[in-house]
Amino acid sequence: MKRQTLLGQATIPGSERVLKLYQGKDDCTIVISGRGELMSTRKHASESALGTLPCQLIERVDAASVLIGGLGMGFTLAAALAATGKNSRVAVAELVPEVVEWNRGPLGDYSGRPLDDARTTVYSGDVSDLLRSAEQRYDVIALDVDNGPEALSSSGNDWLYSRQGVLSARDSLTPGGVLAYWSATPDQLFTRRLRECGLKVSEKSVFAHGNKGTKHTIWLASATKTNR
Repeated sequence: MKRQTLLGQATIPGSERVLKLYQGKDDCTIVISGRGELMSTRKHASESALGTLPCQLIERVDAASVLIGGLGMGFTLAAALAATGKNSRVAVAELVPEVVEWNRGPLGDYSGRPLDDARTTVYSGDVSDLLRSAEQRYDVIALDVDNGPEALSSSGNDWLYSRQGVLSARDSLTPGGVLAYWSATPDQLFTRRLRECGLKVSEKSVFAHGNKGTKHTIWLASATKTNR
């Protein structure tokens, strides 16, 4: 059994569940109480794809406005920054303050410290608050909260995947904008919900690491002209 050092732990707001950050010889993992490993620096290809794929579909990539829901280990943020230009703005919303601290600390070395990029801003709170407020429009909205449509760490995240949540996200896009969701598993009901909300949807199956083993699901959705 490999030896790991506990670097920090945090209670998820609105939940009794606890996140713990461990560091091994060559990697870090975040585990969630009662459920085991939630994410790992060894397996982040699909998280990176969540940041890259939607940015490849927009026109104004040099000056894009991007919203990321869930900082995690920073790989989605790093990928979005790499896929957009110097005049872009990338906001990342993170509910757990300690996760931001971990990314500013030793965890940041694994993703290239994207929080240090001048284009990055951090919103300490629930990404759903930003979507509900509708104060700003984004070219890309990339959501990686819990394990996808089936909430894992907080039932409060169910709203993001509800019809109302999808419509709020859709209405927070700029014309031609792209909405992206990450999930640990496929979900035909959620695919149908996206389409019922007037979104043109493509579903990508992406390896978690390398080119074999576990695959994760990414939905890429854009509003049709009749729904904008």
